[in-house]
Amino acid sequence: MKEIIQLHVSLQGSKPLIWRSILVNEETSFFELHHIIQIAMGWKNYHLFEFNLDGYRVGMIEENGEQYGSNLRLDANKTLLKDVVSLEKDNFLYNYDFGDGWLHEIELKHAVDKNDNGIYPACISGQLNCPPEDCGGIGRFYNILKILQNKKHPEYKETKIWVGKKYDPESFDPLKVNKQLKQLKRYISRWNSPE
Repeated sequence: MKEIIQLHVSLQGSKPLIWRSILVNEETSFFELHHIIQIAMGWKNYHLFEFNLDGYRVGMIEENGEQYGSNLRLDANKTLLKDVVSLEKDNFLYNYDFGDGWLHEIELKHAVDKNDNGIYPACISGQLNCPPEDCGGIGRFYNILKILQNKKHPEYKETKIWVGKKYDPESFDPLKVNKQLKQLKRYISRWNSPE
């Protein structure tokens, strides 16, 4: 029985493409998928999110019924991947940080048989580091990279301080991502377990 779905997540507007290939259980909620993408891409989970599936929007709905984003119809906590996606639908969108507008395309590649020794979710490959949080969107991100390539640029020092000494746009470490995903799995298990 195929229970694992391979997803290809790519940041729209990035050139070369910033992407991740991840394996997730079909029983994954969209709330969980949000956190999986946050870890896989390298985001810090500072902002709201929303998924768009053929006009249906999936996101956070508060207990009082308040919805965030535009015309949400489905609750991310209660909606599972298997309930709304199929391999025939090809792709859907994930929007993170409505201000900066980080739009990701998620392609459903194929389903695979669950391996009893496998640990899911898992990131199996990827390319490049995601932009720093709150940098102003994809255009501003590439402007920041341009500034960082020129030490004589008048904004170089303040930009270098702002992004931090450790930020490397070329960096992507799947081992680090998978270590964080294992921690997320333990957190989600505790969060979902009855008291």
